[in-house]
Amino acid sequence: MENVKVALWGFGAMGSGIARMLLSKKGVEITGVCERNPEREGKSMFELLGIERGEHPDVLLSTDIASVVYKDAADICVIATDSFTVDVFPKIKYVVENGINVVSTAEEMSYPQAQQPELAKEIDRLAKENGVTVLGTGINPGLMMDLLAICLSGCMIDVESVMCKRVNSLSPFGPLVMKEQGIGITVEEFEEGCKNGTLAGHVGFAESANMIADALGWKIERLEQQMSPIVTSVDRQAPYGFAKAGNVAGVNMTAQAYVDGELKIDLIHPQQIEPEMEGTHTGDYIVIKGTPSINVANTPEVDGGLGTIAMCVNMIPHVINARPGLKTMIDLPVPHAIMGDFRDFIER
Repeated sequence: MENVKVALWGFGAMGSGIARMLLSKKGVEITGVCERNPEREGKSMFELLGIERGEHPDVLLSTDIASVVYKDAADICVIATDSFTVDVFPKIKYVVENGINVVSTAEEMSYPQAQQPELAKEIDRLAKENGVTVLGTGINPGLMMDLLAICLSGCMIDVESVMCKRVNSLSPFGPLVMKEQGIGITVEEFEEGCKNGTLAGHVGFAESANMIADALGWKIERLEQQMSPIVTSVDRQAPYGFAKAGNVAGVNMTAQAYVDGELKIDLIHPQQIEPEMEGTHTGDYIVIKGTPSINVANTPEVDGGLGTIAMCVNMIPHVINARPGLKTMIDLPVPHAIMGDFRDFIER
């Protein structure tokens, strides 16, 4: 049986990490990598990763997606570029129209019907028309503040409310995330970015809340969201971001979803670079009130970078096996680590 063939679109912090993980697995072959940086054109993926090629065929990076994604080039393409559905849509459309399945790291793609229902319908139509499947996933949204709570509710008779809290480090993520979170800017710039909408902060609250609500059968009537700066008192240096003392090192994001006038979903998400430098301990917490109530804590946090990489890679067989169309994490089998041969998990 042939290896599972994977193409990569994007080779930043997430894309290169996904490549590194794929190369550690059996039964998988990376067929091509599209990278927007012209300085990397023609360079070996293995050289850039600092990994011995061994028996793997060499893969040279290209800035031309047409040389990476085309009919029968791969079984699936992992798109590790944008955060918003509207931005990643043209890429998904191109890949899907070439008859190739898609996994996207774009946060809004974890549940695009929450904010982009028309684009979600179009992606679903295109995927079905071309006989492929599209999934957006990651650590959050995708697991820690939505799917995990949904899974835990499976042992409950009734649910009164759901609270998900994730205290995490932004240090593993790349320049795009640093910009979206306002890392290194002044408080004044942060406040201005909040007012004019240029500062995204955490992307995914609407997606997580709607995923939870739809899974439980709730109809959200109102979703409120807040963001405030986390100001550092010391200089903080992360691989892709820097914040000097007095500037923004992260953002505290909160959101509340109301059903029938009652607060049903409470999302709390302070995130920053190098949080331990000022004594912040990371962790993931879920409290579900009901019968029986559930209180789960995991400390420290599941590493955001590694978690996103693993979710994208581990969902590959599920996406390939799924019926054509746009899928979310509540449509597919539960994610799990794959320690054996990837080919054994593909339904031929």
